[in-house]
Amino acid sequence: MEWVALFLFLAVIVLLLAGFPVAFSLGGTALIFAMAGVIGGGFESAFLSGLPSRIFGIMTNETLIAVPLFVFMGITLERARIAEDLLDTLSALFGSLRGGLGISVTLVGMLLAASTGIVGATVVTMGLLSLPTMLKRGYSPEVATGTICASGTLGQIIPPSIILVMLGDVMSSAYQSAQLALGNFSPQTVSVGDLFAGALVPGLLLVLLYIAYLVCLAVLKPNLMPPHPTSDDKVSARRIFKALAPPLILIFGVLGSILGGITTPTEAAGVGAMGAMLIALQRRGLSMQRLREIMSGTLRISSMVFMILIGASVFSLVFRGYGGDDGVRSILSSLPGGVAGAVVVVMLVMFLLGFVLDFIEITFVVVPIVAPALLMMGLDPVWLGIMIAVNLQTSFLTPPFGFALFYLRGVAPAEVTTGHIYRGVIPFVVIQIVALGILALFPALATWLPDYLSG
Repeated sequence: MEWVALFLFLAVIVLLLAGFPVAFSLGGTALIFAMAGVIGGGFESAFLSGLPSRIFGIMTNETLIAVPLFVFMGITLERARIAEDLLDTLSALFGSLRGGLGISVTLVGMLLAASTGIVGATVVTMGLLSLPTMLKRGYSPEVATGTICASGTLGQIIPPSIILVMLGDVMSSAYQSAQLALGNFSPQTVSVGDLFAGALVPGLLLVLLYIAYLVCLAVLKPNLMPPHPTSDDKVSARRIFKALAPPLILIFGVLGSILGGITTPTEAAGVGAMGAMLIALQRRGLSMQRLREIMSGTLRISSMVFMILIGASVFSLVFRGYGGDDGVRSILSSLPGGVAGAVVVVMLVMFLLGFVLDFIEITFVVVPIVAPALLMMGLDPVWLGIMIAVNLQTSFLTPPFGFALFYLRGVAPAEVTTGHIYRGVIPFVVIQIVALGILALFPALATWLPDYLSG
């Protein structure tokens, strides 16, 4: 009955493209297929008896508690307007250099990614703050929009990223399933902390590649990125410390405690949420009205994530009930090129799906289907998880459907056209593909730090 599982997957994709709510499309379509299968005799109703235990497992999963806490941390820092202070300070520091403002935007995007982990919020914030300034200082619209989109999507890969929290939980389940299928009844585990550690070096590599591109562009085409004299805007060490210290302390506190084995990601997320509140109190004050807005935003995003997760659990249960996992495994194992061919095909499919599906949907729907089959081929779960994260980040940037492009288009001034944004991100898409190639050739970039920290 594997063909029924394929039709189930295609039906869900069609409904999502039609704009139906994600959670109800996943769960509702799966239940309809299950009911039809029970009536037709092609689906065992016993599979549905496992649904309550799955939902209870989601409710009691301590790792997933980190999602609302990290969302709260990101929204709080966004409302504290920490990006404004960072951008003003770094622009004054590097603005006199040719291409300095572009480098400042990239560094601010990196710091925001490590502080908030929310891609849409970072792109919108950077678009509102830095795009008018870059255009006013003579930057090419293509360079300005490309830099903002690329730096804004770093929240996908630089920890503490929300996608890495969800991806870590999914990869952990997939890795254990793969080991059990291979006959290992005392399976090893892969944690969210492992993915955080594995993403650190590739994330910094991407930042360095972005900056290297901007420096080369400033040298080869100086008219696209003119310098801006800042003699009237002196940058003191006290000003730099005041702007950089709070977010850096928060980042090191959250990541350092996780990588050092002091706290779990969930506990560190609690520390980050409290630290974000203290920063907001110190920077802008935290009135009851503002706190209510932060909590409302956190509730809205967290509810969306968990509703999608419940719908995805129903979907994966019915998909497996029809033998879809066996079908996917047989397809991947029969592809030419062996393991490498299977990885290339899966990455290409995820890249294309990233045009039309959000990373949450891909993480909860597609990854549980393909990851166990790939992990049974002997791939490292941390490396595979980071490859997926970088790949999704690339699809978020790629014209014509990249989500980051739509985020920026919504806040860009009228003189910036969609063509400017499309042309501006193409060099960064090439950089992303180069980074994926480097990561594929040198898996140790993703696995070295987790292995070192685990001893």
